[in-house]
Parts: sequence; structure tokens; C-alpha cells
Amino acid sequence: MLTSKQRAQLRGMANSYETILQIGKDGVNDQTVRHVEEAISVRELIKCSVLETAPLSAREAADALSEKTHADVVQVIGRRFILYREAPKAENRKIVLVKKKK
Repeated sequence: MLTSKQRAQLRGMANSYETILQIGKDGVNDQTVRHVEEAISVRELIKCSVLETAPLSAREAADALSEKTHADVVQVIGRRFILYREAPKAENRKIVLVKKKK
């Protein structure tokens, strides 16, 4: 679970990111989940968009993908959304988040 400061940090980082995945008329299927899984494993933070022909909204697509890939939804604006998942191995982590207060 991300804190509001961590979300703000990730939103700022994602501003310069290009959209790497578009969800179209097929919606969220196994192939889409596999692409997100591969991309998020390498990058940790990805930006996706939902085309007008898609059967679901950006919020629905983000929630479905985050559930299936165990990622956090950072932000949903219009037809775009940002997902984040920390790399499982410490040596593969590229993003250092603001510490949570105890």
C-alpha cells in the first residue's frame, strides 16, 4: 500500500514516461496481463491508456490489471493510468520511494 507522498513521488516520475500499453476492444485479457507483467517486472512503473473502443473505463482496467499483477494503481486520469510494483529483488530496484513514517 502506497502513502500519499509515495504516490505523489511516482506521479511526478511518470510525467516523463511514454505510454507503453494500450487497451483496446479486447479489454483486459490474458495477453494484456502478460504484457503488463513483463513490463512492470523490468520497469517497476508503467503508464497505460485505454482506447475509446475498449469495453471498460480506465479505472476498471487499472483495477483489473492491478489485481491480476499485484501492482498498485498510482493514478487514473482520463483514459490513462499508472501502475507501480516494486521489484522483488533489491538489486533490480530502480525506484527508491520516500520512507513510510512509523
